[in-house]
Amino acid sequence: MNPADSGDSAGAASFGRSLKTVAWSFLGIRKGAEFQQDLARVNPMHIIVVGIAGALALVLGLMVLVNWVVAK
Repeated sequence: MNPADSGDSAGAASFGRSLKTVAWSFLGIRKGAEFQQDLARVNPMHIIVVGIAGALALVLGLMVLVNWVVAK
């Protein structure tokens, strides 16, 4: 069994894998081998879309948190 076949199909660029990759990137922790696998298996357009959406969600979440804390 080929290690690249574990999980989703080999070379398949799934949106779920892109979500996982961006989430780990926001945290800043990822093993080098897993990072290399992600580079080979994700669609760059998915990464861009998920990254922008994640950054927007982070900023909006911080704005809501600050407004909630200041209002009390």
